[in-house]
Amino acid sequence: MAEHKHMLFLGYGFCAETLVPHLQARGFALSATCRDGQKAVQLKEQGINPLLLDGMAVDTAALAGVTHVLVSAPPTQEGDPLLPLFDAALRAHGRAIDWLGYLSTTGVYGDHAGAWIDEDTLAGALGARGQRRVAAEQAWLALGAAADIGVHLFRLAGIYGPYRNQLTAVKNGTARRINKPGQVFSRIHVDDIAQVLMASIARPQAGRAYSLCDDEPAPPQDVVAFAALLLGLDPPPLVDFERAELSDMARSFYSENKRIANARIKAELGVTLAYPDYRVGLTALFEAGAF
Repeated sequence: MAEHKHMLFLGYGFCAETLVPHLQARGFALSATCRDGQKAVQLKEQGINPLLLDGMAVDTAALAGVTHVLVSAPPTQEGDPLLPLFDAALRAHGRAIDWLGYLSTTGVYGDHAGAWIDEDTLAGALGARGQRRVAAEQAWLALGAAADIGVHLFRLAGIYGPYRNQLTAVKNGTARRINKPGQVFSRIHVDDIAQVLMASIARPQAGRAYSLCDDEPAPPQDVVAFAALLLGLDPPPLVDFERAELSDMARSFYSENKRIANARIKAELGVTLAYPDYRVGLTALFEAGAF
């Protein structure tokens, strides 16, 4: 008889949805949280058991049979939104949970003035979002230690993939080219995120943190220009950062500048990126018409 495996998604978004076919192919039963009946119906149509949340702590029976958990809901100013609801239930199940993954962000590293960093680099100056993420990481690690659950941290760079990429933005006329000399960002294709998560599930290392990004941190205006080139369109005009009208959140992204190394996912998880840079990733999306 095949070993029973059951993934519970705490939050169900782009990354979770991309992971689903990989899990289904390996015989996982699937559940996911939701907050309304319409979403519950959509989940059922995908072969996923919905767990409707009402703001109250989840009964321990709701986790019966769950062996794996992926957390992808971002923290708010009040803290992690799902940990309080699942704390008691996860503690009750303890060793029945073989793997818990928390989708964090490379924002926890703060600013490093464009230097190369890795998972062991001390954090630079952190904004409010980064501080909330660090606190959420620590809270999930503390739960793991108390409940004997192996928690794994996945720090995601800028995510792109089918219909969520700079090709889409250029086509829709929403792309912007902001010039801030020396500024680079890291990014990661959602399919490579799924690949890393599956590799970690196969080779769990409790307490480990992983940076998920491709091989080439790049100026964001270069990525937009390449997308325009693929589409045969003129790129949007270059605008100086100081003159650009940006939201507070967009401006906060530009306050951090770092080049993130991804050697750990390759060395420890055996990952070979399908999309090692934005040119490979965008070209594949263009050829697939996924924009």
